[in-house]
Amino acid sequence: MTGTRVTLGLRARLVAVGVLGVSVGLAVGGLVLLGVLGWALQRAVDTEAFRTADAVALLAAEEVLPDPLPVAGGQVRVQVIDAAGRVRAASIDADRLVPMVSPERIDAGVRQRLTVPGERVGLAGPVRLVAVPAGTAAEPRTVLVARSLADVRHSAHVMRTILLVSFPPLVAVLAAVAWRVVGATLRPVEALRRGAEEITGRDGGGRLPVPASRDEIHRLAVTLNGMLDRLESARDRQRAFLADAAHELRSPLTNIRTELEVSRRLADRTDWTEVSANLLADTERLGRLVDDLLLLARLDEGPPPRATGPVELGALLAAVAARYPSPPVRVDAPAAPLWTEGDPDELRRILTNLVDNAVRHAHAEVVLAAGPPTDRPPGDGGTTGAAPAAGRDGGAAGPAAYHLVTVTDDGPGIPAADRRRVFGRFTRLDDARARDDGGAGLGLAIVRELVRRAGGDVDLADARPGGPGLRVRLLLPALPTRDVPDG
Repeated sequence: MTGTRVTLGLRARLVAVGVLGVSVGLAVGGLVLLGVLGWALQRAVDTEAFRTADAVALLAAEEVLPDPLPVAGGQVRVQVIDAAGRVRAASIDADRLVPMVSPERIDAGVRQRLTVPGERVGLAGPVRLVAVPAGTAAEPRTVLVARSLADVRHSAHVMRTILLVSFPPLVAVLAAVAWRVVGATLRPVEALRRGAEEITGRDGGGRLPVPASRDEIHRLAVTLNGMLDRLESARDRQRAFLADAAHELRSPLTNIRTELEVSRRLADRTDWTEVSANLLADTERLGRLVDDLLLLARLDEGPPPRATGPVELGALLAAVAARYPSPPVRVDAPAAPLWTEGDPDELRRILTNLVDNAVRHAHAEVVLAAGPPTDRPPGDGGTTGAAPAAGRDGGAAGPAAYHLVTVTDDGPGIPAADRRRVFGRFTRLDDARARDDGGAGLGLAIVRELVRRAGGDVDLADARPGGPGLRVRLLLPALPTRDVPDG
């Protein structure tokens, strides 16, 4: 049988990692403390031993060695030996026959530190012994001072015991404090989780609780609430889009069904040629609507732009105008070629939608015009709000100039208050909605999205000051002269 895998929560993992790190740090610190304490105590023993040896060496140099040698404390032994290793003088507790260290271990004329067994000098435990040269060149001598390390070992043992006894309770206290602190830190995260669960239960309504502390959790909650706002706005737009699309699709379907039901009931009096023409018109309208919806869906997904190339605006305007013999669409473009860069199909769709809209409302004529480059950047009073497109060299700066293309009709125009609103999806003014040949309100929305992709701008104005008509002003990036194809 395979056992059930137990997974610790985030709080337990954080506390475990923190307590483990603190425990390792305390253990290393304790070892360092013990080492430093032992070194300091032994250094103090050596200093005291050398001080005693130097004092005795002074007496030996002046040939005034007392017998026995004076020492302070019962844990000190002093001997003065000659070059042959014979004891010349000793403290009251020191051996007067056998030196505390064999002469072979002593380097003549050198100050030394040695550790010898305590049994050799009559002390318990290890003993620290120092050797200091004394006497004269004719009669060299060595002063030996031995001090017990029992106090040093006892102090180190006491410190080690204190550390071992206090370590577990200290770690337990730290673990408890860490558990409380981590719990208090993660409490806002749990509140965010509960809030998200409640939002899911309410079908996305509501917002996450924002903690009062100005920390990372606060910023996370604010960011998540902003994301929820955007998601809710996108969901509302999607619902409105679906409702409008269903309404627009229902109209031609209802017409087709009604036409078929009436024709079936009055089969003997039905003009099937007229019925087929009506059905074909509704089918074409339905097809255009579906194509527009699919195009908007692709634009919303933000697909990578297709390969673009130089496009000559004069030829493009002439090709679009040739599709509209009545009312006539007149082209007013300079003789010099005007080059822009973009997807030819998308640029053609932009102009076609604008001309379709103009032809639908024009009384006599529609004028397609293109002017010389202007320095006005995209987003200056327009509807797209597009930032300047990246240059051909990949820089952040946009093109230096923009071609101005206008589509002007002599129809009733659009009130200034509605000129930004008409670029919304499924937005149609009352007069356009009442007309049988009115569109679905997607043409200008598609124009806005395609112009944004092209890095340009579009807005509406009066055809002439104080007069009827509407002028659509379209700005498209001008292709630099160095990038214009030859010929």
